Amino acid sequence: MSPHSRRALLRAAFCLVLAAFPACSAPAPDDEQHFLTEIQDYRKLKDEAFLQEGSPVPADRRKMLVPLAYFPVSLDYRVPAVLRPSDERPTIDMPTSTGQLRKMMRVGRLEFSLRGKPLSLSAFVEAGSRDLNRLFVPFTDLTSGTETYPAGRYMDLERTPTGLYVIDFNRAYHPFCYYNPVYDCPYPPRENRLQIPVRAGEKMRSAAALAVRTGGAPDREGVAAR
Repeated sequence: MSPHSRRALLRAAFCLVLAAFPACSAPAPDDEQHFLTEIQDYRKLKDEAFLQEGSPVPADRRKMLVPLAYFPVSLDYRVPAVLRPSDERPTIDMPTSTGQLRKMMRVGRLEFSLRGKPLSLSAFVEAGSRDLNRLFVPFTDLTSGTETYPAGRYMDLERTPTGLYVIDFNRAYHPFCYYNPVYDCPYPPRENRLQIPVRAGEKMRSAAALAVRTGGAPDREGVAAR
C-alpha cells in the first residue's frame, strides 16, 4: 500500500471515530449545558484519538500539540443556514498544501448571518464521489495566520433533505497538514474567505504556550505559528 493510501485510510478512520458526535439542531436555552458538555466530550475524544499510534500528529510533536487548543465554546457561533444549490454543480481545481490540485464539485452556497453580518460559504464534495451526503466547507477568516492556521480551517456537514442546516463554528478544525506536512490538504477558495474574525473552534498554540509545553524555546515552526 502506498504512503498516500495509508494516510487516506488513517484519515478516514479518525473521521469515523470523531463522527460519533455529529452536529445537530440548535439547542433550546435549557439545553445549553448539554451542548457545552457535548462539545467538551467531542474535544476530549479527539485528543485521545490524536495520542494514539497512527495519529496525524507525529509522535515527537504530540506532547507539544495535544491537547489541542480551542477558543471558548460560544452559542453565538452556532447559526442556522440555508443551502442554495448550484444548478450546474461546477468543478473547480482546489490547490493543496503539497502543490497538487484537488478537483472539487461545488454543491451549493450556504447563506447565514454571523454577529449581525450576512455571509455565505460554498459547500463541496470531491469530484467523482458517489457520496454526496457529507459536505466539505473549508474557510479562512480574519484570525487566519495569527490565531488560527494560515491555510484555513474546515467544517463538515451532513446533507439534509430540507436544505436547512446549523453551522457550528465551535466544530471548525485544522486540516491534518497543520500537524504534519506529509498530508495533502486543500486550501479554501477565494469565495470562502470570510472578512470577519471567527474566534470559535480550533486555534493555534502561541509561541509562549509551545515553549511552556516543550520546556524550552519554541522551534521555528512554533514561532511562525503564533
